Amino acid sequence: MKQWIFFFIIILIVQMASAQITGIDRGEYTEKEGADRLSSLLTRLTSQKDWQNHADSIRAQVRKGMDLEVFPSRTPLNPRFRNKKMLNGYTVESVVFESLPGFFVTGNLYRPAGNLKRNSQAIILCPHGHFDDPGDYARFRKDMQIRCASFAKMGAVVFAYDMVGWGESVQLPHTFTKVLLFQTWNSIRVIDFLLTLPEADPKRIAVTGASGGGTQTFFLTALDERVKVSIPVVMVSAHFFGDCICESGMPVRKNGNDFYTNVEVACLAAPRPMLLITDGNDWTKNNETVEYPFARGIYKLFGKEELVENVHLKNENHDYGVNKRLAAYDFLARQLGLKIENITDKSGKINEDFVTLLDRKDLTYFKTEELTSLIKGDEVYRVFENSKKKE
Repeated sequence: MKQWIFFFIIILIVQMASAQITGIDRGEYTEKEGADRLSSLLTRLTSQKDWQNHADSIRAQVRKGMDLEVFPSRTPLNPRFRNKKMLNGYTVESVVFESLPGFFVTGNLYRPAGNLKRNSQAIILCPHGHFDDPGDYARFRKDMQIRCASFAKMGAVVFAYDMVGWGESVQLPHTFTKVLLFQTWNSIRVIDFLLTLPEADPKRIAVTGASGGGTQTFFLTALDERVKVSIPVVMVSAHFFGDCICESGMPVRKNGNDFYTNVEVACLAAPRPMLLITDGNDWTKNNETVEYPFARGIYKLFGKEELVENVHLKNENHDYGVNKRLAAYDFLARQLGLKIENITDKSGKINEDFVTLLDRKDLTYFKTEELTSLIKGDEVYRVFENSKKKE
């Protein structure tokens, strides 16, 4: 008997460790099961009201599972700016602000060069994913700098910001149990911050990121109606939910024995414009025949099929590479009224060579001694709980 008890305890410990590593919100859908689920949903969801009821259930579960049924108070942001650089058609500076008292969002603000008129510029949020190439890290990556600079030169105010536990965001580890909560709250507060800038146009707000940044893209769009355009890149799948605790570590998709898929969450954008950028070598490989037709079916309920698009790059991989950026430039130019001609050469082709790639030290805000004085760990969570209020 003692041996069985010991064996049971070992199994329990292994399961708990697995839950911490892979998350507690991962479905068990095969590719076929995911496809069958979407097909069944389209059969049942035959009106806007049907979809709205389903969407309300998804959104309610996301908020409940994320511990955001009650939002914290929108406390003062207290933004700080450093290291502004004037570059070719855009500027970039290091910025931090407080999403909660003493808890900082760390990032870089890209803006068009020149004098900006009030309410004249679209704003674009750029969360990053779990890409960690040597010398090419988080929001400092080459592809992040290129797309943010290009968006800015096209006429947008852009904010590239760290995932919690990455880059300069050192107050909570990325393995923190509720890291998804803090990342999503940070994204909501990024919109708040950007709307304090006099040039920001509150009617033209977009978000785009790849991989884990794609997950943040559709969660933010699902929870914040201020987002008008959504471009989740290489993440929208009917069978894969995300294998990081920041994507699946809280029960945001699990409703009883049922699991909402990423494509269902992404479609909470409807009928706001959405572009799905996908590739042939990851879990988005079936988008042309599975996820995208489902999204079109949902948008069709609103009579807005033309507002959802898919650029599927079947020979490409899991990244936010140049062809994916080209697709985003085109979609954002059309949906936000940006000037794509600002980044095209004389032949009419997009040319990103104007971008000045900066070293990490040129993009950071905090000095080493400043990081040591910040609140950390459980103290951050206590601040979150103390900041809650009824809406």
